[in-house]
Amino acid sequence: MHVSVARDFTPHPGPRYRWQGDFSGQEFRAKLVAWLARADRLFVDLDGTSGFGSSFLDEAFGGLIRSEGMRKDDVKARVIIKSEMDESYKYDVEEAIELARPA
Repeated sequence: MHVSVARDFTPHPGPRYRWQGDFSGQEFRAKLVAWLARADRLFVDLDGTSGFGSSFLDEAFGGLIRSEGMRKDDVKARVIIKSEMDESYKYDVEEAIELARPA
């Protein structure tokens, strides 16, 4: 399954948590969980947005391990990140996944 943050969520990603504002990483994580329930692999395109805060990316992707109880190796195998706009976003996602610890 292929998803685009800009097309399928918002072109203007927001803060870490829902209570902090619209289009949060926490809200996007809920969408990731729903998409992953329907697909073996999820290709996530980060291009086309106004940019990301590292807290958004940490909450969305690291939160799959911390809050959703997914295994790190499962997330790495099933979630494929594309970011040609700014390659540092891809590295931020990889780091968020690597550093995340189950709750």
